[in-house]
Amino acid sequence: MVDVGPVAHGGVCVARHEGRAVFVRHALPGERVRVRVTEGGTEDRFWRGDAVAVLTPSPARVEPPCPWAGPGKCGGCDWQHVLLPAQRSLKAAVVSEQLERLAGIRREVTVEPVPGDDDGLGWRTRVTYAVDAATGRAGLRQHRSHEVVPIDWCRIAHPEVRAARVEEGEWAGAATVEVVAANTGERQILVDGEVVEGRGYVVEEAAGRRWRVSSGGFWQVHPGAAATLTGAVLDGVQARPGETALDLYCGVGLFAGALAPLVGRTGTVVGIEGARQAVADANRNLHDVPWVRLLAGRVDRVLSGTGPAGVPDAVDVVVLDPPREGAKAAVVRQIAARRPRVVAYVACDPAALARDLATFAGLGYRLSGLRAFDLFPMTHHVECVAILHPAN
Repeated sequence: MVDVGPVAHGGVCVARHEGRAVFVRHALPGERVRVRVTEGGTEDRFWRGDAVAVLTPSPARVEPPCPWAGPGKCGGCDWQHVLLPAQRSLKAAVVSEQLERLAGIRREVTVEPVPGDDDGLGWRTRVTYAVDAATGRAGLRQHRSHEVVPIDWCRIAHPEVRAARVEEGEWAGAATVEVVAANTGERQILVDGEVVEGRGYVVEEAAGRRWRVSSGGFWQVHPGAAATLTGAVLDGVQARPGETALDLYCGVGLFAGALAPLVGRTGTVVGIEGARQAVADANRNLHDVPWVRLLAGRVDRVLSGTGPAGVPDAVDVVVLDPPREGAKAAVVRQIAARRPRVVAYVACDPAALARDLATFAGLGYRLSGLRAFDLFPMTHHVECVAILHPAN
């Protein structure tokens, strides 16, 4: 039996048992719960566990809309048992805590809903199902486990994903089945990475353009995410005609394409991306914008001059949207060395964001604006757009 303390990064709350920290899923701050330990032994300094009985419930607690959410069940959602506004408050608290603890930045954070998202369900346009080798049935994995939970259907999956009825099929010999539902109405099904329905790519619409995204390529999973993030980035950087902009980890070119009409023909946009297929897609997507130049290579190497040439020594605007582990110090140093007047950092992990902001601060850049968005309702994930300016 434990009294549950504050929320922590990763969809858990912190409790204490005989002096040891216990990271508890399926709980809420202020509750008193009975915990089943799922990881940890007598020699470990912390344990992980599930709240299997709630003796004193939080006012924010609700019955999960999905019967597969709970201890020992599907691990895809962390906060199904929490009212949607309270989920956003929990995420805001995590972002604030990570900023203060890792970057020394004290800031109130509000997590904004995506327009049109009323109940936090039916939004996920890309779902990868795991196949149970013993039964050939597709399902979703338990939290921190390879065990496959057979489900009837995923409550956060987009209706076009659900319409594929993957859970009802038999997939003997396969390991994964992925369904992609583009906002143009296209659908794609891949079995172990091989396309069995649709083309080798889908076309998405955002920021006034159409975007080819090849199989396995990255695109935000919430249907409102691309427009929401692009709007926040453009509002933050206020790009001007004739400026030079960098789009780092540019993927299929979304932010580069959004910046291009703002800097105009007298300006330049350079996009850098490590995935060569994504660069090929970006070149196709932006073939009509000659002042956009796209470079294939690891961002750190290209910026340091050990990759493809073509990055200006001085730039005005930088947009970076790194993978979950963040940009890291070498990339941050290369950005700061080019003395941009503004940096927009799109982050899917608040801890990585905070670490990189601490590096930026040491190089003379301050956090001047921050917006956070609930692009992943029912889960612990949150997307941030941080705006940085030179401290002087």
